[in-house]
Amino acid sequence: MSSTFGQIFRIHTWGESHGGAVGVVIDGCPSQVPLDVAEIQVELDRRRPGQSRLTTPRQEADRAEILSGVFEGRTLGTPILVLVRNEDARAEAYEQMRDVYRPSHADFTYEAKYGIRNWQGGGRASARETIGRVAAGAIARKVLSLFGVGEIVAFVSQVHTVEAKCEAVAVTREQVEASITRCPDASAAEEMIRRIDDARRAGDSLGGVVTCVAHGVPAGLGEPVFEKLDAELARALLSLPACKGFEIGSGFAGTRLTGSEHNDPFFVEAGRVRTRTNRSGGVQGGISNGEPIVVRAAFKPTATIRKEQETVNRALESVSLEAQGRHDPCVLPRAVPMVEAMVALVLCDHLLRQRATVAPAGGFSG
Repeated sequence: MSSTFGQIFRIHTWGESHGGAVGVVIDGCPSQVPLDVAEIQVELDRRRPGQSRLTTPRQEADRAEILSGVFEGRTLGTPILVLVRNEDARAEAYEQMRDVYRPSHADFTYEAKYGIRNWQGGGRASARETIGRVAAGAIARKVLSLFGVGEIVAFVSQVHTVEAKCEAVAVTREQVEASITRCPDASAAEEMIRRIDDARRAGDSLGGVVTCVAHGVPAGLGEPVFEKLDAELARALLSLPACKGFEIGSGFAGTRLTGSEHNDPFFVEAGRVRTRTNRSGGVQGGISNGEPIVVRAAFKPTATIRKEQETVNRALESVSLEAQGRHDPCVLPRAVPMVEAMVALVLCDHLLRQRATVAPAGGFSG
């Protein structure tokens, strides 16, 4: 099973939804980066369950423990292990699903691949695996800030058919955190809450879109062929549970424009090359161009719902299922820190790769 992500700033997540703990090992973090566990905890608190009525009622403090790689408040350059213990696991709630495949979940496909599966909450397929990503993302953000990269701000831009009306690059983290929906448009947020509440009461679920903007990313990150920065961002976000779509810049809407309408004209501002528009989303030819990176990730409705559904069991018999357990009626509010984390991991890895690739100004002497 591939649980490793990144080349230089490399992470390896581990643990299952209802096991003893979950976490991550981060390898390749530069030494002497100031790091306090409280900085990781801030991001885990944004991801944790039970934070509002819009999320799963599972009660987990998700307290982070750093077991290696940090000494006297600074990274050592050695592997960093972050652990979060599972304190409110209730495996018995999934007993009815021991031999039943939940529709649109990973139960059938996981068993088809490995011949065995952890039926207690989905095991590795659970969104609880993302704790390790968010913890590692918090460290990646710290590294990025030391190299002058600005904020990475994600927000809920759509739930079901309700769309936020806001300028993505102007959205602040304070605006995002002002609503339990993590939507900065107060009017849209109110309607999103109503729809999610209705879906929860009906035993159903909703999907939507998270938009993410990375500010202050320098030009030159990414590779021109197989590891284009936009392709790496797509791979990162599509690896998140329930993520089914990715766009950067104009995305699919760009297909409705002509080349003259879509191109981003260059100009010079304060001695720096800029573009007047940003339909490229900050990436051209697979390489960052110095403009804000703007991406969108589409998340399907939560697969596990209480409504009765037709399915089959391991004996290949047709059965009906009303799933039990504790689940988000809409994953979008908790997906925001996950999206930010994956964007941070990609940018951090490519920033360190760029520093290892390009010779210092003036070249090498010797």
